[in-house]
Amino acid sequence: MNRLHPFSAVVYALRYGLLWLWVPFFLVTALAGTVPAVSIAWLPVATALGFLFGAGYGVVYYYRFEYGITPDTFDVASGVIARRSREIPYRRIQNVDIRQGVVQRVLGLAVVTIETAGGGHSEAALQLVSKSEADRLQHQIRRRTAGVEVDDPDRFASDAPLEDGRSLDPEASDEQPPRPDRTAEAPPASKTRPRGEPTEPSRKRLFALDSRELLLYSLTTLRPAALAAVGFLFFFATDTVLDFLVTLSQPFGGPQDLQTGDTQSYGVLTVVSMVNGIVITYLVSVAYTFATYYDFRLGRVDDDFVYERGLLQRYSGSIPAEKVQSVTITDNPLQRLIDYAGLWVETAGYGPDSSGGSQSAVPMARAAHVHRFAENLTHVETPAFASPPPIARRRYLVRYSLIATVVVAAALALAQVTPLERWYLAAVVLAAVPPAAHLRYVHLGYYVGEDHLVIRRGFWRRRTTVIPYYRIQTVSTRRSVFQRRLGIASLVVDTASSRTLFWDTPTIYDVDLEDARGVHRTGRKRLQSALRERARADDAGFSVDFT
Repeated sequence: MNRLHPFSAVVYALRYGLLWLWVPFFLVTALAGTVPAVSIAWLPVATALGFLFGAGYGVVYYYRFEYGITPDTFDVASGVIARRSREIPYRRIQNVDIRQGVVQRVLGLAVVTIETAGGGHSEAALQLVSKSEADRLQHQIRRRTAGVEVDDPDRFASDAPLEDGRSLDPEASDEQPPRPDRTAEAPPASKTRPRGEPTEPSRKRLFALDSRELLLYSLTTLRPAALAAVGFLFFFATDTVLDFLVTLSQPFGGPQDLQTGDTQSYGVLTVVSMVNGIVITYLVSVAYTFATYYDFRLGRVDDDFVYERGLLQRYSGSIPAEKVQSVTITDNPLQRLIDYAGLWVETAGYGPDSSGGSQSAVPMARAAHVHRFAENLTHVETPAFASPPPIARRRYLVRYSLIATVVVAAALALAQVTPLERWYLAAVVLAAVPPAAHLRYVHLGYYVGEDHLVIRRGFWRRRTTVIPYYRIQTVSTRRSVFQRRLGIASLVVDTASSRTLFWDTPTIYDVDLEDARGVHRTGRKRLQSALRERARADDAGFSVDFT
């Protein structure tokens, strides 16, 4: 069994020390006002003792934390009072992530997290090991998840890649291939290792996000995390933010302060606040996306995808090809305007934008390249999409009309209790109803192929998902009251991949009931056929050579 890097003892000591110093602080503060024998003057000594006790506990925790690689499992043992031992089978491991902050990169340290199928959180986290040890663990666990037999785990310690992604093995290559395809096979081996010493698998570069594409991706992507960050800032600095917004609105007729304004000045303040909120959120989103996907690189090692990304915090992880559940092509109106798109993969229990790390295979590239990547990755034939019946568009027209009517009614109700006079201007939203219904309708489609089901939906973020039949877990037909009256239904296709707040289950929306039942029957039959064929061929179903 191995221990963490010695610097982890310092981190654990500080962490538990700062945690435990608050216990005597609150205890002495509470008792000083009720118990005469307790004096508030004890506070410095009590908090110092609490910190020392917590720091000692952290050091003991470091010495009690052990991990090791066995032929069948990755083992972790931890705990001071309550001892906990975990044995993680390699077949359940989905991903091994390496994360480095700025300070950790300077010190040559890293955090290793291990994700398993079906887990919404990390199964094991190694806080602060050396970068070479992190690379060694990632490499060895990847070999074992791929079914490679290794007799002596320690003999691969010298095979760890360098920090820039190159390998100590002269046979491995990770050179930047020429554009535009950005693909190249690893060069043939020119040297050999001593006999009996294993070599690290060569890495093939599949994709690299260049500076132009990174900038375009940052400018055309809105991150929900940016909205949360701006809301967090406003919550903790409300007075400062409000004073700033009042100052910005004054040149346009805003109030001198929040207490002496009139209706018109408050209206100006509201408009200025909304504009500034949108601009600030957008700028935060651009900066966040740029820092997250800086120097993004995707490669192949054996049967795994491997990726690296990040500016301030560097991530490195792997995506086992055999664990991939589906592939999704994404784009938004701005990206479609410049003919760009992105490619995402989902694995069981480890979905896109999950907390453990991104599953983006290609954050952004030319749409033609992305579609070619998806076709080569899944071997799916070029889909000929079928659209929902025209009655579905009428349904969206009615739905959006009702929403617009509610907006106008809300403006009218607001005018009854406020000085708002031109409430009728809210009726402009009715003009957006027909194009909104049409755009939703034309971006829906599905394709029932020989080996794959392809589903397209969404306008603001259009998603085209390719699902092999053998990856389908359940197919359910759903019909609301209105759908039953119109004779249509929605078909929900679920896989073993996890879902997040911003990624829904692939759904074929508002098709004829008989078509939905036909797709349901076809999917069930082809699922059984695909499972039998895979059992005979022992095929993983996805190809990592998708360039």
